[in-house]
Amino acid sequence: MFMDNKILIIEDEKKLNTLISDYLRSIGFKTLSAYDGITGIKLVEEQKPDLIVLDIMLPVIDGIDITRRIREYSDIPIIIVTAKTTESDKLIGLETGADDYMTKPFSMKELAARIRAVLRRLSGELGKTKKNDKIIQYSNIIMDMEKRTVLRNNEPVFFTAVQFDILKSMMLQPGRVFTRIELLNTFQQGSFEGYERTIDVHIKNIRKALEKKPSKPEYIQTVWGIGYKLAETQ
Repeated sequence: MFMDNKILIIEDEKKLNTLISDYLRSIGFKTLSAYDGITGIKLVEEQKPDLIVLDIMLPVIDGIDITRRIREYSDIPIIIVTAKTTESDKLIGLETGADDYMTKPFSMKELAARIRAVLRRLSGELGKTKKNDKIIQYSNIIMDMEKRTVLRNNEPVFFTAVQFDILKSMMLQPGRVFTRIELLNTFQQGSFEGYERTIDVHIKNIRKALEKKPSKPEYIQTVWGIGYKLAETQ
């Protein structure tokens, strides 16, 4: 299924970069390697990879800045890898627009599983809908689940793959209260590492994109002590 998918690895530790590349190639992926941020950004623009595995601690341009730059023009999935262990350090990457993160050291099998999960979402394998049910409209928000696009007031709104899937789950069931664990499971299949706090970051980013005043949201409401819901009526 993933034979034609091209993965860009931006990692300055050459042994780890090679290890990741060799493993992904052994299970059918195509890979590109960069050992610094400048080369990585250039390869994104020239080679159009399907997904990026990105180290945070890089020389010259770090992974956070790279993510910000890429998000200015592309929604390519980004999985950040980091040696930092505090929750706040990891969440910075998600706030910037990354889809997922992993803490070093990690297993190659888990990395491959994360990559497959993201690519399945983008290919539409997860969450298939009936042909007459591809478009969801909620108030002034229109979502095309097949094309994975969102319009607000007929203007395109950018979302990462994870943000799109969270919003889709909520738009399919307005008024339903989702726990953080339930929202986490919309994009994190299996027993992957993850913190419920990551949902708060994704919701914060969705609100920034949709709400007139993110601090006073009209659409996505906080249900204290439980999670979030999409307001039932507008």
